[in-house]
Amino acid sequence: MAAMSVIGIDFGNESCYIAVAKAGGIETIANDYSLRGTPSCVAFSPKNRILGVAAKNQMVTNMKSTVFGFKRLLGRKFSDPYVQKELKHFPYKVEPRPDGGIGIRINYLGEDNVFSPEQITAMLFTKLKESAAIALQTPINDCVISVPSYFTNAERNALFDAAAIAGLNVLRLMNETTATALAYGIYKQDLPAPEEKSRNVVFVDFGHASLQVAACAFNKGKLRILATSCDASCGGRDIDSALAEYFCQDFITRYKLDPKKNQRAYLRLLQEVEKIKKQMSANSTKLPLNIECFMEERDVTGDMQRTQMEQICAETFSRIERTLKNILHNAKLRPEDISSVEIVGGSTRIPAVKALMEQVFGKVPSTTLNQDEAVARGCALQCAMLSPAVRVREFNVTDVQPYAVRLAWDADRGEDGDMEVFPAFHAAPFSKMLTFYRREPFSVSAYYSDEVPYPDTFIGQWHIKDVQPTPEGESQKVKLKVRVNIHGIITVASASLVEKKPDAQENVEMENSNENVQASGQELPMDTNQEKQENGQEEVREEQKQSWTQRVGQWLIGEGNDDKKDKKDKSKKVIVKTIELPIEARTHGFTQTELNSYLEQEGKMQAQDRQEKERADARNALEEYVYELRGKVSEGDTLHDFIAEDLRSRLVEKLDGLEQWLYDEGEDEKRQVYSDKLTELRTEGEPIKQRRLEFELRPGALDDFALSIQLTNKAVDQYRSGEARYAHLTEAEIAKVCEASKNALNWLETARQALARAPLHQAPPYTTHQIRQERQSLENIVNPILSKPKPKEKTPPPASNTAGDGQAPAPEQTTQEQMDVD
Repeated sequence: MAAMSVIGIDFGNESCYIAVAKAGGIETIANDYSLRGTPSCVAFSPKNRILGVAAKNQMVTNMKSTVFGFKRLLGRKFSDPYVQKELKHFPYKVEPRPDGGIGIRINYLGEDNVFSPEQITAMLFTKLKESAAIALQTPINDCVISVPSYFTNAERNALFDAAAIAGLNVLRLMNETTATALAYGIYKQDLPAPEEKSRNVVFVDFGHASLQVAACAFNKGKLRILATSCDASCGGRDIDSALAEYFCQDFITRYKLDPKKNQRAYLRLLQEVEKIKKQMSANSTKLPLNIECFMEERDVTGDMQRTQMEQICAETFSRIERTLKNILHNAKLRPEDISSVEIVGGSTRIPAVKALMEQVFGKVPSTTLNQDEAVARGCALQCAMLSPAVRVREFNVTDVQPYAVRLAWDADRGEDGDMEVFPAFHAAPFSKMLTFYRREPFSVSAYYSDEVPYPDTFIGQWHIKDVQPTPEGESQKVKLKVRVNIHGIITVASASLVEKKPDAQENVEMENSNENVQASGQELPMDTNQEKQENGQEEVREEQKQSWTQRVGQWLIGEGNDDKKDKKDKSKKVIVKTIELPIEARTHGFTQTELNSYLEQEGKMQAQDRQEKERADARNALEEYVYELRGKVSEGDTLHDFIAEDLRSRLVEKLDGLEQWLYDEGEDEKRQVYSDKLTELRTEGEPIKQRRLEFELRPGALDDFALSIQLTNKAVDQYRSGEARYAHLTEAEIAKVCEASKNALNWLETARQALARAPLHQAPPYTTHQIRQERQSLENIVNPILSKPKPKEKTPPPASNTAGDGQAPAPEQTTQEQMDVD
């Protein structure tokens, strides 16, 4: 069953999908509404949380307590200009937290609560985890979650925190375009051999809120991401907003109604605009838009056709074209170098978008992949690769770090104090070793060199502690391992002190780690486990490594030539002692204390949800029983004749009172109150149902009993007529059969007469169970007798060799001879 919990989650801005890796392939899990997609919505009521489909369904009626679009707020500050722009789309209240983060103020359980976007995301993950556990009938722990390729360290850490609050063990945060490429490539049987020229494929993911493009090189058994190109704020919703703006102006002109002044009306307009947008993808004629009771109890109408939409959204389409062209530049490819263009994401269905792709790449976009589920499928495949429980075809995945990363430190002894450690589109995961010479603790900071879709280029600062000078007062050699880990998070993974080394001319050196240049589920299980905790938070390795022997050449690059010559003369090996140094990290994300607090809070909310569900289920069970019983005892229905008239009147009156109570003072009772009332009601209702059930089952039981008696009497008649199969029975045995049959018939006739006289509204004098018992008693007596096997005839022995005439002895002689032998 462990293999069943290998899942991939596509966490989208609008919808989420869950895929599972099984022996038969990859399947997408349906939720409790039998839908594959679960809306990224979390709502709150005075009693509990409402998650997924149910939250989306009540969005218009419970607008201020329904949170959506929170994926775009992860890891950001309230003052972020991007956040301020996003707030215009949200009807719920968003405010700054004391630490400058984002707080979503919600009334929950009758109190004001402020939740972070990470907590809201964790609530959605809890729902997805529960859906997967129900579908697979096994607890869910390990998973791979998709992340936009343009997410920075801060946003990736925030998503990591959200998963931790939900109790998920994330084996990898996987870039959405990489997951798509994996889902495409692993099933391709015609990829070129590793030594041959790669097949280049461009993947375009145009979803609800963003556009991501990736160029990938495929060979048999491996894929390599060449480059990516993204527009983090260009998606299908921009088209919706442009169309909604058009209709707003139209309604102001024709109806003197401004939907922007009424949040509920504007939300309904957006929903209708999204529907007409989807219709326009398949239909080029003029399409109507009708909304009843839109504002001020007035209906509104409008219409639009595809050409109009393309003119209104011209700016969005020009941004798409710019992003598509950027991928050619970033990957250093020409259109003729690309073998195919694969599309995923709901917004790629728009004909104008497909036309732009054909124009830029010179190829008709291909729809090989499931446009909605490809990312989840790729994540499930990656999870299977990283899990020891599942065997997957070997397939290496090399991702990229989309932004250039530089490291800065306090300059010492004429150093630069700044170095680019990872250029843009560098392979990931990847480690680089930096060598410093220091007499005291020092700090290094990481920044993005390029422009990123985040207001702050700061990645993190790491303070290397316990550095001291040598006994001679000289600098010590400190090696730092800087890593882009499997989640795309940049971190200083370790720091170690190398004692007693020869003098060096250079102060800072960099080595590429040849390990882990490529990542795949088959090749990196150990690496993956090590990197799970390297998430850029305030977590530091605690284990201390013992000293070991190393070649000087493995540690040092570009050292003084004279020293090297001396070493070669004396010995090729030098014993060096290395000590793991503690690192104090200051990066984006919650501290462990905050995480523990949020985890406890999430547990309490889950318990409240369960309690409320049990209460609602108990109330619904009582309400359902009231309606069912009252309907069936009414005139002409199934239970009407099985209850006395006076009892019926009293019962109906009681049921009416219970119904009234359920909608008045009983609306908000505890679960036990409903359960007790249901138990009490069942003591009256179940006997009525039982009488009805008895009435339906008795004729069959009586007929079966009569048939058994008939078959018994027939067997007796066959014995009397000398039939061979009963010839071996004795008269005493047949007499016993006759007696049992006679007694059974008398009992049956008595029962029939009593049942015919008994009123239906009273307990029957003979039950179905008693009738079946009597039949069984009869069969227990007669069956062993009537089925008694005949005695076997003795087989004569072969003819004696001494008989001169060759004939066998007579039967009497045979018997006598056998007896003599005995």
